[in-house]
Amino acid sequence: MWQWFNTYNSWIFLSAAVALVLLIASRKVIHSSVDRMVKERSRRTAHHLVNNAIWTVEGIALVLAAMALVTITLAWTGISQDEILELIISWLLAHATRILVIIFIGVGLWYGMKKFLPPLVARLMSHPTNGQSRQEFKKRADTLVGVFMGIGRATIIFFVAFMVLSEMSIPIGPILAGFGIVGIAVGFGGQYLIRDIIAGMFILMENQYRVGDVARVADISGLVEEITLRKTVLRDLDGVVHHVPNGEIKVASNFTRNFSRVNMNISISYGTDLDRAIAVINRVGKELACDKDWQERIISAPQVLRVDNLGDSGIELKILGDVKPIEQWNVMGELRLRLKKAFDAEGIEMPWPHLKVYFGNVPEGWGKPGNTGQEKH
Repeated sequence: MWQWFNTYNSWIFLSAAVALVLLIASRKVIHSSVDRMVKERSRRTAHHLVNNAIWTVEGIALVLAAMALVTITLAWTGISQDEILELIISWLLAHATRILVIIFIGVGLWYGMKKFLPPLVARLMSHPTNGQSRQEFKKRADTLVGVFMGIGRATIIFFVAFMVLSEMSIPIGPILAGFGIVGIAVGFGGQYLIRDIIAGMFILMENQYRVGDVARVADISGLVEEITLRKTVLRDLDGVVHHVPNGEIKVASNFTRNFSRVNMNISISYGTDLDRAIAVINRVGKELACDKDWQERIISAPQVLRVDNLGDSGIELKILGDVKPIEQWNVMGELRLRLKKAFDAEGIEMPWPHLKVYFGNVPEGWGKPGNTGQEKH
């Protein structure tokens, strides 16, 4: 077996390297295929299994590539196959056990952090207060857990890598010194990174927005999908994902903090009885709030607040109502639908702009005061 491995070490190294590149490049494609093949309720488990399988194959390919590279390097020095095998076995006996222990400790710390960090953050955080619902509380906890997991993962990888290098008798002092020199070299350019990190810390501490909120940051509106110390990731209604550096955020507007609000205008014609129209709107709002399919989403029934504007075509009525976070657009869509049906049933006219243009024969009354041949409403 060893003789075969040593004979085909170049092909083994090339095959393992290609397999690693293909796995890394096709990870998103694999997960997209899983989404199409697996039902929604089983996708989380399926993605977890696929990730474990990919990591296992990548680990095997990495080990094979490393072993093949070592044998190729030793063969170039003129060492015989028996001497290469003896050197590898002696090195494994001296260092492999400790390296495996270090790696297993790192993996154990990672899985321990995944298991115990979420409940620990939930306990350390205060209970929902100041009108904060349990859903809002969970959003904040999930956001903090995501940030802490990212920091913890980077820390574990850093320490495991340096402990393994130290065990392999590779001096880490020059590496740290090299990092220091690189840090000084990019220090002036890194001011933007530092600014982003500081801004990200304030976003988290002040609870400006959380993962799952709808927010507008840096003039971009969308659903918050990810928050790190460096950036905020938003997905807009077109499905476009925006990566916004936290340092670029001057004003952050949260559309779903604690509660949301129905805020819409309805226009009616000037010939309509205002009191009757207002009564119809308020009745439809109450019916919507009492509907079993909508009552859990509505905090206060939408109703007319005031006459908001005397427009060119009609009278605009302002309608307000409080709803659960992120439900304002659904409620407004249903309210518009019901109001249109109610207005049709009650004979209440909703004005719309229209234009009459005359061609050919001059209509009767042409030229009289107030008649220009065109009518616009």
